[in-house]
Parts: sequence; structure tokens; C-alpha cells
Amino acid sequence: MSDRLNESAAQATIAHTPDAICVRRLSAQDALDQVPALADVLIDCVEGGASVSFMLPLSRDKAETFWRGVAASVAKDERVLMVAEDADGHVVGTVQLVTAQPDNQPHRADIAKMLVHRKARRRGIAQQLMAAVETEALKEGKTVLVLDTVTGGDAERLYARSGWQRAGDVPKYALMPNGELCGTTFYYKHL
Repeated sequence: MSDRLNESAAQATIAHTPDAICVRRLSAQDALDQVPALADVLIDCVEGGASVSFMLPLSRDKAETFWRGVAASVAKDERVLMVAEDADGHVVGTVQLVTAQPDNQPHRADIAKMLVHRKARRRGIAQQLMAAVETEALKEGKTVLVLDTVTGGDAERLYARSGWQRAGDVPKYALMPNGELCGTTFYYKHL
């Protein structure tokens, strides 16, 4: 009996530590409910210089409109949306698996918008999100994953450590949020 009590106390302690992160898949309704929190993460990342399709300044309205579109895509089974939440239930990271692909690529999916709030970085959250989205990809019957990231950016180390293969670079592919050109590196992974 005392072992069970100690186990319960340990679990309660883990659940309330600042490093306790829960990664979960959101339903379409969950995604709609989390639009403000997801917008916070997106805005923070863009303000921190992440080249993730948005330019500065990124308005809350534009960020929330984007996430409502993602929720609609989840409802149509076109994508999977994952979030990382801290011990208090606050969304601190997110990643998407775009499952809607052409007819000749039913086995493939794209990884998109891998974002971690700056206040939550350097805690392994991105790695947890990537592992979880790969698990979800397999559940969806996807065995070839593709993603792109800023050439020379911090995310490249994460992908290399996680077994992703570099496919190549395209110089001047996109813009940083401040308008500066940046290269993009493409990666793939066979599950």
C-alpha cells in the first residue's frame, strides 16, 4: 500500500513540475478551443524571427484566422494537429502533419509549423513533438515524411538528431519575418 502511495505522490509531483510536458493530438473542436493559445505561440515565434510563412508585424486577427483554418482542415481529416502543454495546461508548442496528398502519394505526409514558444525552448519539447507526430503519421498510414526549414537554423540540428535525411537546399527560397531573404533546406524521413 505504501508503495502505491509513494507512486501516486511521485506522479503528482511530476505532473506539477515546470518540465512536465503533455503532447497530445487535438480534435477539430479542441483546435478551435485552442485558437487563442496557438495564436500566442505563432506570434511569439514570428516575433522571434522564425520564417514560418508570416511577416512582421503579425496581427492577432491574422494568426487566429490561420489557426481557425487549421481547425477546419483537421475537421476534414486533411491534417493532424499536435500540441505540447506545460504542467498548467498552457500550449507551449505545436506541430502539424498534413495528410491530404495527391492520389499517387497516399503514403506521404508533410510536417508543418513545428513551433515552440521562446519561453519553453531548450527543454526537449520540439523533440517530443516530432516523436509524437511521427507516431501519429504511422497511425495514419504515412511512411514517408517531408519537411522544410531555414537553412542554417537551429531546427536543422533537431532534425539531424531525429534521423531526418537532408535532401537539399534552395537559396533565397523565402523571406524571414523582417523581409530578409533566406534559404530553405528540405528533409525527408522514412518511417
